Amino acid sequence: MSGSVVLFGPPGAGKGTQAGRIVVRTGKPQISTGDMLRAAVAAGSELGMEAKGYVDAGLLVPDVIIIGLIAERLQDDDASSGVLFDGYPRTIPQAEALSKVAEVYAVISIEVPDDAVVERIVGRRMDPETGDIYHVAFNPAPSGISSRLIQREDDNEQTVRKRLSAYHQQTAPLADWYAQKGLLVRIDGDRSIDEVGMAIEEALSGAL
Repeated sequence: MSGSVVLFGPPGAGKGTQAGRIVVRTGKPQISTGDMLRAAVAAGSELGMEAKGYVDAGLLVPDVIIIGLIAERLQDDDASSGVLFDGYPRTIPQAEALSKVAEVYAVISIEVPDDAVVERIVGRRMDPETGDIYHVAFNPAPSGISSRLIQREDDNEQTVRKRLSAYHQQTAPLADWYAQKGLLVRIDGDRSIDEVGMAIEEALSGAL
């Protein structure tokens, strides 16, 4: 499987779980721009220090620096047959810039209805003692610990719908851009983890 894969989807779509499965299935390393930025800053590379200046000033790191970091990362041995881009690109200009440094052969869009996303996120509860995550409907906690569970402050419907609105504004044009290039594969994410995973594996195999 030569070439890179782009994965995106709304918050709560299960991207993290599916990204892990794609890494196992393809052998491609998962690339998160946040992780990459932190690694570059820690390593003290030229681009890393340039990025640090923006981060320290509370500014967004310009796309040109991100693309430079990606180009450097693609030179590593484990990226010789491509990587999995998780959550990047987010805009058409980013996708255009990425196309100049990386060959993308498949773009996986995990699609989940907004109401299902809200139900998934608003129903999440965390055990503060263990960090375990439960769900009031899909994965209830044992009765003995339910009283100590907490809901994250941003796991409320108003915040989730704002995040979804921003996602749709950013991603709808990006999905159309990739669709026009024949690279977009839409995956129904409103089903079991295994069913979604199997659909993605089939899509990746068919994209070769």
